Amino acid sequence: MPPAPALRSTLSDAELQKLVAQVKDVDSIELKLTVPEPAQLTTARALGMDPLQAQLRQVYFLETPDLALDKHGLVVRARRSQKKGDDSVVKLRPVVPSELPKPVRRSPSFNVELDASPEGYVVSGSMKGVPANGDVRKAALGGGPYKKLFSKEQQALFEEHAPKGVGLNDLVILGPLLVLKLKYAPADFERKLVAELWLYPDGSRILELSTKCAPSEAFDVAAESRAYLSSRGIDLSSEQQTKTRTALEFFAQQTKNGKPAAAKTTRKPRAASSAKATRKPRAASASKTTRKPAAASASKTTAKPRAATRTRQSSTRRGTSSSTSASRA
Repeated sequence: MPPAPALRSTLSDAELQKLVAQVKDVDSIELKLTVPEPAQLTTARALGMDPLQAQLRQVYFLETPDLALDKHGLVVRARRSQKKGDDSVVKLRPVVPSELPKPVRRSPSFNVELDASPEGYVVSGSMKGVPANGDVRKAALGGGPYKKLFSKEQQALFEEHAPKGVGLNDLVILGPLLVLKLKYAPADFERKLVAELWLYPDGSRILELSTKCAPSEAFDVAAESRAYLSSRGIDLSSEQQTKTRTALEFFAQQTKNGKPAAAKTTRKPRAASSAKATRKPRAASASKTTRKPAAASASKTTAKPRAATRTRQSSTRRGTSSSTSASRA
């Protein structure tokens, strides 16, 4: 089957040959497209999405502060899903399917998937697990231990590919990220679409559209999906983003700079001390300026000005009646 124009236009001849060779060894293919923020609302309307039908998710990543797992091609994730329960995954990315150990490749919990976008593709292998319901939240709130979130197969896969000396309980938890997942079938498209909206703590968003298919129909589905999205006015040439990489880089930077709460704490005292520093000297100079001349004039003046001063103070306190008494005196 010849590659569809949608993929041919973004890959070199060598990459296409490599892609065709790997397609037959994967379990599934997911075609993805991310939509830039300014176009997300119009895209949702054009594709008839109903946000109230979306499933709410919380996604946590487990990493080292310097993203050592990512550098070793390893992704560790735990997730909570509304009305579905918890799940976890240890993912290798990229992988060559034919080079995977046979026990791993044959495991019913292991899946090899090819993710393709307008900018290229990547093949990953995921070992999935199902923690006891509620364990992900308990581990996140309690700061671990994280090892119990993963099956023995997942733990073995992690130990084989993790940096030396790094265990699951040595990782820090990053997140959560709030994710809305909508799976639906557009009225004018024969395939199901999945829309995922990832909400990051800084207010940024990634909207990803995707559809899954069997390896044997990948290129046909790619062409059909491209034609459908184009007919609905969706721009297929925008710069693509990766949800996981964006999340890891965001949290790594946050960890490096310290928590946002700490940043606010340092700013407030500085502003307060600055205000006090400017106000106190002015108040002091004002008091000194007014008191010294008053003391000097008091020493030089006679009893009569003092009486006048008392009269004015009395008039201030007593109001109109005191003023009348002062005038009579």
